[in-house]
Amino acid sequence: MRQVAGGLLVVMAALFLASRHLMGQGYAGWEWPRAFAEAAMVGALADWFAVTALFRHPLGLPIPHTAIIPANKDRLADAMAGFLRVYFLKPQVVLRRLKAVNFAGLVGSFLIDPSRGGRARLRQGTAGLLGDILHSLAGEQLGTMVKTMLRGQLEKLDLAPLLGQLLSAAIEDGRHRPVIEAALRWAGLTLEDNEDLLRKMIHDRANTILRWTGLDETLANGILDGLYKLLAECVVNPDHPLRARMEEALRQLAEDLLHDPAMQARVAGMKDEVLANPAMAAWFDALWLRARQALLHAAENPQGTLSGGFGASLAEMGQSLTEDSHLQWMVNRHARRFLAGIATRYGVSIVSLVSDTVKRWDTRTITARMEGAVGRDLQFIRINGTLVGGLVGLALHGIDRLI
Repeated sequence: MRQVAGGLLVVMAALFLASRHLMGQGYAGWEWPRAFAEAAMVGALADWFAVTALFRHPLGLPIPHTAIIPANKDRLADAMAGFLRVYFLKPQVVLRRLKAVNFAGLVGSFLIDPSRGGRARLRQGTAGLLGDILHSLAGEQLGTMVKTMLRGQLEKLDLAPLLGQLLSAAIEDGRHRPVIEAALRWAGLTLEDNEDLLRKMIHDRANTILRWTGLDETLANGILDGLYKLLAECVVNPDHPLRARMEEALRQLAEDLLHDPAMQARVAGMKDEVLANPAMAAWFDALWLRARQALLHAAENPQGTLSGGFGASLAEMGQSLTEDSHLQWMVNRHARRFLAGIATRYGVSIVSLVSDTVKRWDTRTITARMEGAVGRDLQFIRINGTLVGGLVGLALHGIDRLI
């Protein structure tokens, strides 16, 4: 575009010389092309000077108020940062601009349609990044980091209140009843499997008279029959007193887990003992190995990772995001709050990054980047100046002839 604009100036100069020569030879009518070319050259040179003065000194001469952008580089950097801060990174501006964006719908459509090119590129790019990270970091080093982080989170976890809340919620919803029934059936099966052991214990503890008269066997039969009958009645009757006592014991356990410091300390001690057990460390090692292999497999085969049941689950999630208006409202609200929070927390850092980066550029760099960003339009200014100047020259020549 520079060559086009410069070439047009050369053409106007040639036209001016040719028309001037032809006028000297007595040819009529060439005063009009001469007036056009003369004014066009003035317009072309004036706009060349104006465009050049933005970025450098014309012809290298230190003319005042030229090389405007390099001379005001720091002020320009601060102005760009202020523009970003005022018009883009204020929380109110972010919320207003994001108000019409349906994040949930966009994500839902993205998850539903697996054939989208954007999704395929995102999947490939994410998989490649994950694979590079896993291969670049040593397995033991990354594994130690992951295991240390996991252990640290478990150590900080206050387990007793969490268990108490889970148990209380299960009791309120009635989800504890199948557990009680399973425990009763397990007790019945355990009693049946160990019936001979119980008979032997009763026989060994009975005195000589009971063994001689055979009453020990009768006593054992009675005890076992009573236990079988009690367990059967508890399984069949949901309102059995023994079940009520078991439920009461569970409620008391939930209450103690939530509010009893002694119980909470006991649970914390058991948790610490489990974490300190060498078997737990071995379990962490095995867990990390399986997780790393799964991540590597996912990175090497991203198409297969999002197919099958996992891909179907993502599609169902996407369907819910696109069809459930209440879910969309919740997701969109949290997304807007999250982005507004980022603008609040990191807005100053972002604009400082822009300002500091521009200030670190040397004059040649900022000139090349700014000029390249504006690009062809700068040269169109020169071309338009050439043509507009020529037309003005024609108009002035015509007015002169009329007067």
